[in-house]
Amino acid sequence: MEEPNSSGLARTKSEQLVETVAAELKSPPPGEAISTVEGGSTLSRKSSRRMMGASPGRGSGSVGKNSRIRKSRSAQMKLDMDEISSGAALSRASSASLGFSFSFTGFTVPADDIADTKPSSDDDDLQYLEAGITRKPKFQTEPTLPLYLKFTDVTYKVIFKGMRTTEEKYILNGIAGLVNPGEVLALMGPSGSGKTTLLNLLGGRGSQANVGGSITYNDQTYSKYLKSKIGFVTQDDVLFPHLTVKETLTYAALLRLPKTLTKEQKEKRAMDVICELGLERCQDTMIGGSLVRGVSGGERKRVCIGNEILINPSLLFLDEPTSGLDSTTALRIGQMLQDIAEAGKTVVTTIHQPSSRLFHKFDKLILLGKGSLLYFGKASEAMVYFSSIGCSPLIAMNPAEFLLDLANGNLNDISVPSELEDKVQMGNSEADDTRNGKLSPAVVHEYLVESYEAQVANKEKKKLMAPLPIDEELKSKMSFSKREWGTSWWEQFSILFWRGIKERRHDYFSWLRFTQVLSTAMVLGLLWWQSDANNPKGREDQAGLLFFISVFWGFLPVFTAIFTFPQEKAMLVKERSADMYRLSAYFASRTTSDLPLDLMLPVMFLVVVYFMAGLRLSAETFFLSMLTVFLCIVAAQGLGLAIGATLMDLKKATTLASVIVMTFMLAGGFFVKEVPVFISWIRYMSFDYHTYRILLKVQYEHIAPTVHGLTTDCGLTEVGALVAMVFGYRLLAYLSLRRMKLQGGA
Repeated sequence: MEEPNSSGLARTKSEQLVETVAAELKSPPPGEAISTVEGGSTLSRKSSRRMMGASPGRGSGSVGKNSRIRKSRSAQMKLDMDEISSGAALSRASSASLGFSFSFTGFTVPADDIADTKPSSDDDDLQYLEAGITRKPKFQTEPTLPLYLKFTDVTYKVIFKGMRTTEEKYILNGIAGLVNPGEVLALMGPSGSGKTTLLNLLGGRGSQANVGGSITYNDQTYSKYLKSKIGFVTQDDVLFPHLTVKETLTYAALLRLPKTLTKEQKEKRAMDVICELGLERCQDTMIGGSLVRGVSGGERKRVCIGNEILINPSLLFLDEPTSGLDSTTALRIGQMLQDIAEAGKTVVTTIHQPSSRLFHKFDKLILLGKGSLLYFGKASEAMVYFSSIGCSPLIAMNPAEFLLDLANGNLNDISVPSELEDKVQMGNSEADDTRNGKLSPAVVHEYLVESYEAQVANKEKKKLMAPLPIDEELKSKMSFSKREWGTSWWEQFSILFWRGIKERRHDYFSWLRFTQVLSTAMVLGLLWWQSDANNPKGREDQAGLLFFISVFWGFLPVFTAIFTFPQEKAMLVKERSADMYRLSAYFASRTTSDLPLDLMLPVMFLVVVYFMAGLRLSAETFFLSMLTVFLCIVAAQGLGLAIGATLMDLKKATTLASVIVMTFMLAGGFFVKEVPVFISWIRYMSFDYHTYRILLKVQYEHIAPTVHGLTTDCGLTEVGALVAMVFGYRLLAYLSLRRMKLQGGA
């Protein structure tokens, strides 16, 4: 008898409190849903959510204490805001009592209201609290060109050419799908299933020579116009390690954003992206790499994503954006992709093994196995489909783990379809189909492919045949083939020039390089200490010093310049694929940004050697000697650039360079005086030979007509040869870069 009375008393108090709140609060805004409470009292949807959130008894016993505290604080904050706006004077104690009463009255909120109440998770809150942001920002919401990506029967094969036979291997077999603006499409599958290959083809970055099927964007094929509308985040974090986060995004904004924006507007966009990605705390920290300490892996991945969302792309591709990240950081990346898609953009990402929470953030899913399509459709319906064909988990497991097990042909803890049970029972007689009483992965894979073709493929193909909800104007824009550059050629050159100096200043000002050059200069100065050029023997000794100077400053720049293009190949391919700059602007800036730094060390070297060795004390002679060494350095750099750009392989390039440099040294005119006619042409290609002769002329023209077997009446011919090498080797390097299969050409 006591329980009903207690219940009735609680119900009466709750009804009184509800009526009090309803009387004090103003009428709800037009169009807002009204929730009906027992006893005929009405509350707006917002008020009902607030009261439900404030109830400490809303969750079951499994809900953690921290979650209840967070929801209560969130509800209390909403209540305080409503009190300010409505003028109501409810105390915190009243709101707590109200929530306590509802926990016993059986008060419920409709399912659609519950779905709308999405309290911020600990992970999301932590992300912004760590970044010092008090309000969750919104991603780029500027209007973009809606892009419907459709692909049907996509195939891709690789041809292996042997000595006698040619073998073809199909990486993709008839992949089809459709992703609309506002959706996130996840490409899942085990390693080697073709996820990255498919993503590259959809992004227009794969080789189109062996591609079959159709890939369209708003029912149009790929064009150069799409490069400025597509963002592509590669699996590897291709970034300059010595640039800070702010510098990285600022340079990308200056190069990629359209000409209609001023420099200040572009820099502001970079800062906006930094704030949106929660990178404010580390904006002045270097990116870092394998040898340089920098930002964390999650922050580095967000910088890569920021490089692409700078341009507010209509279509965003991401290759394994969560690789190497913990589950919490990976979930943040997933939430970020969901926010980007909700702004009207199309997002396609490969994912290896997401957590269950991350899996539920995907709208559509493609499951690949050995290059074949095992499932395409809504991610939320994947488990239902596989259960319909007899494959369902026997224990509670992550949906992603379940799908990957199926794609690998592993049926452990998974129900075996009735069609395959007979093969398990006949395992002894059919050893090819079973292994130790279990189905082989090949049989499971074949069954999954056949099931998809029989039950889903035709229905999905009909959907792909349906016309897209776009007008002809949008379709016509896709066929616009003119390339759009963000800046002029000179601006591209200037930006890349200063970026190159900032990136490589750490290498050029390292104590190792200074120690190498200064120690060599000191040794030379001591060995040739105050040598006398007034007698033939002293001139012979000084000639050996001048030859070593020409060899040293011919050898060092070659092996430094060899690393230029092979080391930056990944960055060059990435940025050229996005049409960030012209190849000619990059090449000119890359070859000139090194000169100011490269010419500092020889100045120090010559100042030490020249006066310690007692060479000719004349300002004209000193500066002419320095200019000669500079000309040798620039010519040698050109050779190194040409070798590196032609081979793009450091081992091959260093091997070839060592042979060439050794040959030029031997033919330099110091070791061999009489070179056979049939091989004498080599010395005229040697910058050591021409530099050595110019240095002899500068030092001894007024003393002796011949020194160490070489005449000193030369000059113009040697200077002309070195100038020809400066431009000739660089032209060869540029042509070699153009020959590379870089997306977008020059």
